[in-house]
Amino acid sequence: MTDAAQRPSPDQPADQPESRPAPDPIPLGTAPRPALGVDLEARIRATLTEELGGQALGLDRAPITAELDGADITSAVVDLSGVVVSLPQAAQPAHPGHATYPGQPGHPGQAAPERKGWHPEIVAREPGTLHHLRIDAHQLVAVDLPVDITAEVTNLRFDWVDGADGRVGLQPVEPDADHPVSGHARVAVDKAGLVATARGVLAVVLQQQGITLTALDLDLVSQGPRAATLRVDAAIKKGVFLSARVQATASVSVDENMVLAVRDVQLGSSNPLVAALLGTIRGKVEAATSRDIDLAEKLPDGVRLADVRLDAGEQLVISARLA
Repeated sequence: MTDAAQRPSPDQPADQPESRPAPDPIPLGTAPRPALGVDLEARIRATLTEELGGQALGLDRAPITAELDGADITSAVVDLSGVVVSLPQAAQPAHPGHATYPGQPGHPGQAAPERKGWHPEIVAREPGTLHHLRIDAHQLVAVDLPVDITAEVTNLRFDWVDGADGRVGLQPVEPDADHPVSGHARVAVDKAGLVATARGVLAVVLQQQGITLTALDLDLVSQGPRAATLRVDAAIKKGVFLSARVQATASVSVDENMVLAVRDVQLGSSNPLVAALLGTIRGKVEAATSRDIDLAEKLPDGVRLADVRLDAGEQLVISARLA
């Protein structure tokens, strides 16, 4: 393993562009680093359980396989089927009308949470490559929504790092034009489950404003391989006298240059008072949706998005392929 003084600093691993901060190292237990695949598998499982165990149940039983070849990881397969993920406690909404107090998440006087993760003084590092990573989840439950996931990525670079605290880990190295990665991903959710989850989240958000959500219908229809129209019909109630239906429609598309655009946003209500309130925010909505998002521009040089697909039927399926 190379002495840290002969390599870039922990904040700037090998070939890392200066414009982007280096990712935090991923801890993998005490030194020495794993020499066998079975040891690496156990350490990955322990790290996942330790880092996410408070909000993800079942990680300790997740099947993981890994193969090592010197400093390189030939392959790693992680199966998250059956894992149940919840929101972090601090992100869950408080009960409406309940005042927060010092020490409770969300209180104005509460100090910012400490930066989590492993931030060692790195004393040695050695470059390696993860040649093939596959992540499966058939299915994973995220905030009560079953999600089917398949993702594969090849040629991910990293550094093995030794910390002064006696621990070892992996520090990812950002892909660049000379070291590109390739792969694909597919995420699918049942439309009915997505509507139910959206209804639950929106109901909690509106309730904090004293508004009751009494009904929600959401429909997403494919308009080609990279386009869809969205329609939302919601019924709301506030107090005894105000009740109304609110409708929203929009079109979403991704062009051949991987630019995401949201167009034709319409907000309306048959209730004159609610319609007037919607009119006051229409300009802000139009301004926000008029700015296109270049999906490829947000990625490192070594990650080239070749295609994105959207299929909306009984399932909502989003797939992406890297060049």
